Amino acid sequence: MIKGACLCGAVAFRLEGKARDILGCHCGQCRKQSGFYWAATSVADDCLVLERDEGLAWFRASDTAQRGFCRLCGSSLFWKPEDAPRTVVAAGALEPGHGLKMACHVFMEDKGDYYEIGDGLPQFARFSGGENA
Repeated sequence: MIKGACLCGAVAFRLEGKARDILGCHCGQCRKQSGFYWAATSVADDCLVLERDEGLAWFRASDTAQRGFCRLCGSSLFWKPEDAPRTVVAAGALEPGHGLKMACHVFMEDKGDYYEIGDGLPQFARFSGGENA
């Protein structure tokens, strides 16, 4: 089990079952939402258990997904696609000791021009799902 929360604690959750290793998403929406690229894991919807959700709000980011955040402290927490029974969870919201590792970088075709990536991990122009969605 992996625990997580927003900065103020108004949203707390746990991940049960298998969580995907962490992907770095460099798409324009993730960069605008987070201020940099967004690092996140992913779990099946039934593996995400909300323990506290007083602050949870959702923003319809596109026709195909919504983003969950804390309306009290502004923490970016979730990305939920409409076409898949999974939720993407911000790695920064997870408590230490989860054991997940960065696996790769996606949406490199949208990467900001103000930083370089030198970690040696695989880089993909888009996200195809082959990156262990």
